[in-house]
Amino acid sequence: MSEWTLAYDHFDPEEEGLREALTSTGNGYFCTRGSFSWADADGVHYPGTYMHGGYNRETTIMAGAPVLNEDLVNLPNWLVLDLRIEGEGAVGLGNVELLSYRHEYDLRNAVLKRHLRFRDRAGRDTTLRTRRFVSMENKHLAAMEWEIMPENWSGRVDLVVALDGRVMNSGVARYRQLEGRHVNPSSSNSPRPDTIGLRARTRQSRIYVAQAARTRIYGPGGEMEPERSLYQVEDYVHQVLTFGVEEGSPVRAEKMVTFYSSRDTAIYEPLANAQKSVGRFGTFDEALQRHEQAWEELWNVCDVRIPGDERVQFLLRFHISHILQVCSPHTADLDAGVPARGLNGEAYRGHIFWDELYIYPFLNFRLPEVTREFLMYRYRRLEEARAAAVEAGFRGAMYPWQSGSDGQEETQTVHLNPKSGLWEPDLSHNQRHVNAAIFYNIWHYYKATGDTEFLVEHGAEMMLEITRFWASIAHFNPDRDRYEIHGIMGPDEFHEKYPGSDEEGLRNNAYTNVMVAWIFETCGELLELLPGRTRNALLAKTGLTDGEFQTWQEMSRKMFVPFHEDSEGNNVISQFEGFEDLEELDWEAYKERYGNIQRLDRILRAEGDTPDRYKLAKQADTLMLFFLFEEEELRRIFDRLGYVYDPETARRNIGYYSARTTHGSTLSFIVHAHVLAGIDSEASWEMFLTALESDIGDIQGGTTQEGIHLGVMAGTLDLIQRGYLGTEIRDGTLHFAPRQTERLDGLSLPLRFRETPVEVALEGGELRVAASPERPGQTLKVSVNGEVAELGTEKRHTFDLPGAGSA
Repeated sequence: MSEWTLAYDHFDPEEEGLREALTSTGNGYFCTRGSFSWADADGVHYPGTYMHGGYNRETTIMAGAPVLNEDLVNLPNWLVLDLRIEGEGAVGLGNVELLSYRHEYDLRNAVLKRHLRFRDRAGRDTTLRTRRFVSMENKHLAAMEWEIMPENWSGRVDLVVALDGRVMNSGVARYRQLEGRHVNPSSSNSPRPDTIGLRARTRQSRIYVAQAARTRIYGPGGEMEPERSLYQVEDYVHQVLTFGVEEGSPVRAEKMVTFYSSRDTAIYEPLANAQKSVGRFGTFDEALQRHEQAWEELWNVCDVRIPGDERVQFLLRFHISHILQVCSPHTADLDAGVPARGLNGEAYRGHIFWDELYIYPFLNFRLPEVTREFLMYRYRRLEEARAAAVEAGFRGAMYPWQSGSDGQEETQTVHLNPKSGLWEPDLSHNQRHVNAAIFYNIWHYYKATGDTEFLVEHGAEMMLEITRFWASIAHFNPDRDRYEIHGIMGPDEFHEKYPGSDEEGLRNNAYTNVMVAWIFETCGELLELLPGRTRNALLAKTGLTDGEFQTWQEMSRKMFVPFHEDSEGNNVISQFEGFEDLEELDWEAYKERYGNIQRLDRILRAEGDTPDRYKLAKQADTLMLFFLFEEEELRRIFDRLGYVYDPETARRNIGYYSARTTHGSTLSFIVHAHVLAGIDSEASWEMFLTALESDIGDIQGGTTQEGIHLGVMAGTLDLIQRGYLGTEIRDGTLHFAPRQTERLDGLSLPLRFRETPVEVALEGGELRVAASPERPGQTLKVSVNGEVAELGTEKRHTFDLPGAGSA
C-alpha cells in the first residue's frame, strides 16, 4: 500500500465483496462497484452500477400482506468483457491457475487496475492487465482497457463485449425476501460496427437508462480490424470480436461506454444521445488524461495533508476519494440527496437519512455548490414534508427519516433481524430529529458560505416550516411550566418505546428538545437577518404571525430537559424522560458471551428480550449536543432555558454515556472522538483511528460490502477540521482552536470561506492562515485562541499556539 494506492496482492473470495465496494469508481453522477468485468452476481462477486435519483418502488407480499419498498436500483451492467482462447469457454478464476494477482485502486484518480497472470488447462500462460474509470471530466463517460499478452502461445481469441440488462437488486442478504426486480427491458441495437447499445426502464418509476459501448482493438501496428458478430435480445446485447495474437506481443482492447438517463437535461432521448456521444470520444488514454486533470483540480481544493502519519494520511485521502465519487461538481446539476451508503451498494436501500449532518461540514468549505444542491433536494420536497405533517396531525414541514425519490417516508414497516431470522416491527420513522438536522444544515451552510440568495429564496422558508412543525408537535405542561415533546425517538435507535408499552416513541428526548430550543431562538436571528421587504414576503408566504413567533420565542426558553443523578449523585442529562428507571445491563456477561456486541439490539431481541429495558445506546444521542455545539454556545442555550451548565457538565455526561454505548453505528466513533478531544486526547485519538479504519477494515463484519458509510468517511475529515483544528464560525469570523497539535504537526488544508480561498497550516507550534481574496477590498477575519487578525492587504498571518507540542 503506497501513499495513493490501495492494493491487494492475492484473490480472496471471502473478501471480494468488500473489495468491490472499496474500489468502486464514480463521478458524482453514477458509480460502479469494483467487480471483475466477467463476473456475475454469484455470492462472491456482485456487479453493481447506481446513479443519483435512480429509485424504483416495488411491492412484496409477506405473510399475506403487501409491503411496499423503494430502492436505489442496480442498473444494467456495462462492465461485461469475456476472454475466450481458441474457442474454449470464457476465462474465469474458476477454470485457470492464478500465477500472480494484483488488484489496485488509485485514490488520486479513482482508477481501478488489475494485473493477472494465469495458466489455462491447455498450459497456456497469459498476462492480463486491466484499467477502468468513470470519468470525472465527462459525467456520461466510463472507460475500460484490457491488455492481453500471450506468454508462451499464439492463436486466435474471442473477446465478448456486452451490455447486460438482466440485473436485480440482491446485494444485501437481509433484503432478499423483498422484491428485487426493478428493471424491465426496452431495446438493444448496434448502430455501427464497433458500437452496441442497450436501453432499459425501471418498472414503476419509468426511468429510462441507456448505455452505448464502442470497442476497438489495438496491436503493435495500431488499430486492428477484428471479425465481429452480434447477438442481441431486449435486455442483453453483445459483440464477439475475433482476432489473432502472437506470443510475447500485447494486444489492447478499449471499451468506451456512455451512460444516459431520462432524468438528464439537454438530451434528445437517452439511447440516441448515448450512441451519438460514444462515437465522439477519442482513445482510452486521451479520456484518462482529461479525467486525471479533473481529479487534480478537485484535489487542489479538497486535499488534507498530514505528513507525519502515513496511515492517517492514506485513509483520509481514501475517504476524500470516495466522497468525491458521490459528491462532485457533477452532482450540483442533479436533483439529488446524499445516500447514507453512497452509490456503490444497496444497504439502506439507497435512502437519504440524517447522515448529511456529518457530510456537509467538509463540503461547505470546499464544494459548497454541492451542499446547495443537496439542500435544494430538501426544498423541492417541502410540499411533501408539509403534507406529511398534516397527515400526522401537525403543522409546518415534517421531513421523513428515510427519503428517496419524492420525499415521502420510506422507512420500512418491518426489518429482518439476522440474529433471529425474524421480521420485526420497525418504528424508526419516529426519528423526527432529522428535521432538526436539516434546519442545522441550512443554517451552517449559510454561515460558511454567506449565500444570502439561497437563504432568502429557499432556506428560510424551510427553516420556518420546520420550526412550525416543532411548535406543533410540542405541548405545554402547566405543572412544569415547560414545553414537552412525546412519541419520538432519538438518534440512539435502540429505544423505540417504553418497556411493556404498546405506545410508540419516548417522552422528551433531551437531544431533540435542546435542538428545538436552539431552533426557536435561531429563527429570531434568521428573521432579523432578512431585509424588510424580503422578510415581509416570507411572512406572507408562510403565514407566520407575530403571535406565533412570540410563542416560538417563549418555547426557546421553556423546553423541558430531563436530568437524573448518576451513581455518585451527580446530575447528568437524561437521554429521555424515564431513562434513569431502566435497568443496568451486565455488560461483561454479554461481551463474554457474544464478543462483538455493537448490535446489542439484535442480540437481545433474538434472546426474546428488548433493548427498551436497559440503560444503553446504539450510538451517541445526548452527546450529539456536545458534538454540534461548542461549549460556550451550549452553556448559553442551557442558561437561556434556565438549566445549570457547570464546568463539569460535558465531562460528566460524556463519561456516563460512553460507558453505556455499543457503537452499533460507526457514526458514534466520530461523535465520541470529537467530544473527547478537549477532555481525553488519547481516548479521542483512539476513537478517531477506529473511525478511520471502520470501512476499509469492515469492523462491523460484512456491512461495508453492502455500501460504504459516507457519513463516517466525511466525519473523519470533519474531525480534523472541526474537532482537532477547532474550526468554527462566530459572528462572521473564522475561528480556530487547535488540539492534537503534536500528532497533527505539518497539517495543511485548503478551505473556502464565504468565497475566499484560505490555506491553513499547523506546524512547529504555529498556525499559519493565508487568504486569497478574489474581489477588491475583500477582507477575512480570523481568530485563533482569542487573537484576531484581519486578512485583506496583509494576506497571511501566523498565530503562536501557547502550549503547543502536547497531544
